[in-house]
Amino acid sequence: MLRLPEAHRDLFKKPFGTLYGNIDELLPRLEGRAVYAVGDVVTHNLLAAGVVPDIAIIDGYTMRMPCTRSPLLRARRLTVKNPPGTITGELEDAIGEIVRNPPGVIFVDGEEDLAVIPLVLAAPTGAAVLYGQPGEGVVLRLVDAPAKQEATSMLNVFVRE
Repeated sequence: MLRLPEAHRDLFKKPFGTLYGNIDELLPRLEGRAVYAVGDVVTHNLLAAGVVPDIAIIDGYTMRMPCTRSPLLRARRLTVKNPPGTITGELEDAIGEIVRNPPGVIFVDGEEDLAVIPLVLAAPTGAAVLYGQPGEGVVLRLVDAPAKQEATSMLNVFVRE
């Protein structure tokens, strides 16, 4: 398991991609791409906009409060444990499995906030990864070599336990 030390938490407050005020602003950028969503609200908003993500990673919460808008997708569902502030091997394995064989939903018992990092690493070039930036909007990261390099750099501040 990888744990994000408290001292490095602020590094993850800035968007890991382009920040948009809402889903509608970025919809044109999704055309023709695999779409991967991290978070209950982002997934719900995509569905409301008529976009069914190929992969959704959700935990039933938003900003640590129960999310009553958890999406119900008709896709294979994997459930994994992932405590707050961590990236477990179980989460990484589930992401790899779903990326190889989409569509699917990964339901996280714990917290899915950091799943965007292994998701970008596992995703094929050209995929669109979206996640919520609390109080600001939605972040879109198109997967390319620089995205994978940045994700790898982010993982380097984690401590293996």
